[in-house]
Amino acid sequence: METNSSDMFSTYFFLVGFSDYAHHRAILFLVFLSTYILSLVGNCLLLSLTVSSPQLHLPMYFFLSNLSFVDLCLTSVVVPRLLGTLFNKNAISFMECIAQAYFFIAFAGVECFILTIMAYDRYVAVCQPLHYVTIMNRRMCLLLALASWTINFINSVLHTFLISKLSFCGPRLIQHFFCDLIPLFKLSCSDTSVNELVIFTEGFLVVAAPFLVTAISYFHIIWTILKIPSTSGMKTAFSTCSSHLVVVTLFYGTMICVYFRPSWAYSLNHDKFASVLYTVFTPMLNPFIYSLRNKAVRKAFKKLIVSKNVQ
Repeated sequence: METNSSDMFSTYFFLVGFSDYAHHRAILFLVFLSTYILSLVGNCLLLSLTVSSPQLHLPMYFFLSNLSFVDLCLTSVVVPRLLGTLFNKNAISFMECIAQAYFFIAFAGVECFILTIMAYDRYVAVCQPLHYVTIMNRRMCLLLALASWTINFINSVLHTFLISKLSFCGPRLIQHFFCDLIPLFKLSCSDTSVNELVIFTEGFLVVAAPFLVTAISYFHIIWTILKIPSTSGMKTAFSTCSSHLVVVTLFYGTMICVYFRPSWAYSLNHDKFASVLYTVFTPMLNPFIYSLRNKAVRKAFKKLIVSKNVQ
């Protein structure tokens, strides 16, 4: 049976989630719940540190606070619904599905942009240290952050508008744990070539282009670091970038593998597990990667603990 876009507002979809692993339902619930709680605690703590600690009022930590906030938003859009599917709360209305897809696309895009800006910030700090204060001034930082959020929320409108124009047939089972683009395309009776074209073109500007900028920035960073004569100087320079490089690899690696392939090459089951990495685990790991490998963040945290104990 075909469902036209005109009556989609009364339509319900059903998220399959990890129903194939029903016998591990309790374990999966505990893993995802604990990961979500760690993500909330870690990102809230890092966000509060960057806001309240004067020594962290620098461009690098301003963008880190943006990253923490978008991670909070991204994981909160996906994980609560994922936890519900583990206990047979699979139904999701068309409007809820569209809303989830809209915010997921927007927040994922913002994360791509923020990671790219952080790479550029490290490039300026390592390759043009004498001009760092001039280039990465407060106004520039605010404009870059505002552009990241604005562009991606506008970009998300296009994707969700195109989804709303599709017709859907048969059993409305979404082979995923949230309303993602590709699983919705699989359910459609309509021609999705325009949707896929938008992913490969306009999506390239939002995901692949920032990745290329990040890669180019790190090429120059590594080239500059290798020219530093002292070993200690090389270690110091690289330590300022290593945490960000780990996060970039985790996030972009899985996202590009999931989205930038032709539709016939998609494996929904494998992509489901790949999606877990950048929607569940990467937002949880980010604050710990930055805090454990960053002396300034660790120092600010210790100072906060000491001040709390004194009070």
